[in-house]
Amino acid sequence: MSANIPSYPVLTCSEAKAWESSVLKDEAQEWAAMMEAGARLAQAVLEDFREIGGLPPAAGILVLAGKGHNGGDALLAAREILARHPDATATVVLCFGAGELRPLAGRALDRLKADAPGRVQLMAVAKALDESRSYALCLDGIFGFQFRPPMAGPVADLLAAVNAHPAIKLRAAVDLPSGVGEHSAATAFRADFTYATGIVKYPVLHARQVNAVGRLRFLNLGLMRAEAAPAAHERMLTGELLAPLAGLRPPQTDKRTYGHLVVVGGSRSYPGAVLLAVRAALRSGVGLVTAVVPAQLAPEYAARHPEAMWVGGAENDAGGLDVSCLPAVRERMARASALLIGPGLGSAEHTIAFAARLAGEAQVPVVLDADALRREVFAPAREKTFIATPHAGEFQRIAPVLFSDGRFTAPRGVLVLKGPMTRVTDGHTIYHSPFGGPVLARGGSGDVLAGLIGGLLAQAADDPVLAACRGVVWHGHAADLLARARGQVSVETTQLLEQLGPALTPDPWQIH
Repeated sequence: MSANIPSYPVLTCSEAKAWESSVLKDEAQEWAAMMEAGARLAQAVLEDFREIGGLPPAAGILVLAGKGHNGGDALLAAREILARHPDATATVVLCFGAGELRPLAGRALDRLKADAPGRVQLMAVAKALDESRSYALCLDGIFGFQFRPPMAGPVADLLAAVNAHPAIKLRAAVDLPSGVGEHSAATAFRADFTYATGIVKYPVLHARQVNAVGRLRFLNLGLMRAEAAPAAHERMLTGELLAPLAGLRPPQTDKRTYGHLVVVGGSRSYPGAVLLAVRAALRSGVGLVTAVVPAQLAPEYAARHPEAMWVGGAENDAGGLDVSCLPAVRERMARASALLIGPGLGSAEHTIAFAARLAGEAQVPVVLDADALRREVFAPAREKTFIATPHAGEFQRIAPVLFSDGRFTAPRGVLVLKGPMTRVTDGHTIYHSPFGGPVLARGGSGDVLAGLIGGLLAQAADDPVLAACRGVVWHGHAADLLARARGQVSVETTQLLEQLGPALTPDPWQIH
């Protein structure tokens, strides 16, 4: 694990319980943590709601509250939302009755009713879930991480009814969806977003729970400092990774201070991918970018983006780079600090042979993306410092070269496995990124990520894990900002580039 990566451990439910007990020693501390969780949960929900137009001013909020802390968190989140939206109302379902509320959950309910008089209604399940009622938001705070099946029949029926309700716009789970735990129930709350409060617990990362968890967010409540957190094989990345990029750069620097990335890609069939990668690299903070592309593309690209140095390479019959341009690439690599191979490269046999020779000769760290994610390229690159950026299909293609008996066999390699929850691993630690979402499910988003990681690697060639993790968080956070500004549907991948700068402003990552 890189010592430079702020991250927090993913714990089992029993480990999380023990840790919380060690830091929250009395009721006053527990109440303070509950107040913080409620406020942060409300802020995060309101931010994520912007992806579908924002919470309506007169929104109806359905709060499902259990006996304990999760119920209290949900009630306090509703309180915060009502404070920000004076015309909103809350319908509260006490799933086990008011008499079963634990003291802090009862205190949270009292605070909600006192601070929003006339706008909070306690309601029985049948009436609350009448199909004539509509809710902008449902907050699930029934069970916490100590849930153990079996689930009582009435609660299972409640969850099934909530999941099927046709007029709930967004479903948000507190910490874990109710019914999900180290031992999960057959019926669980189906969240659009799950907000892990303070500590991420393993059940929310299980593949079998993806439909219940939805998109995972991490609300860091300060229960542990990154440097003092327990050791763990799997860890959660946070926006703290971006903080150094938001600060002042040293004044006594020049372009060579910030590295030199060489990008090799492009073809007649895929001319846009390499352009996206270069544009992202230019925004990564790297000092110099050289792009080696087929000769027919270089003049147009140089006119459009003169910040990069465009080198036209010889083409083969398939319209991709030919092996005869190796000397030109070698010349540029001699002055580079990192190399990116793959965006738009094409899959012709001669082109892949060229990429394999280039990867084998590289004396600088390499990012391998797209068409360079092939066995022939990894065979010579496996012993080198590299970052590979496959999606699930590409991963299946290269896995036989990189894994033996389930063990990662590239000693200096880093994998970025792209997906709804992008993961980064060096074979020792797995880092999860709770950023990004469906707005990235479109062509070109991976090229932007490759260029961003390449530019960051050129600036930190001795720490590929840091470059990979930072690139993934930056890319994902920019995607979140884009979706909140323009929605998930009617956007273009190039608009993601415009959010890379705003993603470095000091505040946005604090809600995760």
